[in-house]
Amino acid sequence: MKTEFVWPVRVYYEDTDAGGIVFYANYLKFFERARTEWLRAAGVNQQQMADEHGLMFVVKATAVEYHAPARLDDELRLTVVVEKLGRASVQFVQEAWCGQRLLASGKIKVGCVSKAEVRPAAIPAEVLAKIG
Repeated sequence: MKTEFVWPVRVYYEDTDAGGIVFYANYLKFFERARTEWLRAAGVNQQQMADEHGLMFVVKATAVEYHAPARLDDELRLTVVVEKLGRASVQFVQEAWCGQRLLASGKIKVGCVSKAEVRPAAIPAEVLAKIG
């Protein structure tokens, strides 16, 4: 469960603010992309999970620290590590790097919920087996 997944992201003009650096909220988007690709690499299809089980993952909590700025055209390395896997939630530690510089680090908690009622639900056993 402590295996690190890495996903590359390039900084585009649309990711930057008036000062020419990555707008702070975009790190949450980058982290989301990395988690989505982590699930895909593990063989979990989120649309299939919604269609077959009526379940989806939603972000419950985030805590992000910003350490250094990223700029236009930087090549970032996003990391995903599962810190804790529960019956209906996953706690992640994620980082954004540019070369050897840590740009942002965060803890993100994602919950599994029923699509219809948006209420907590157990993560399907076959999904747990792939991500655990």
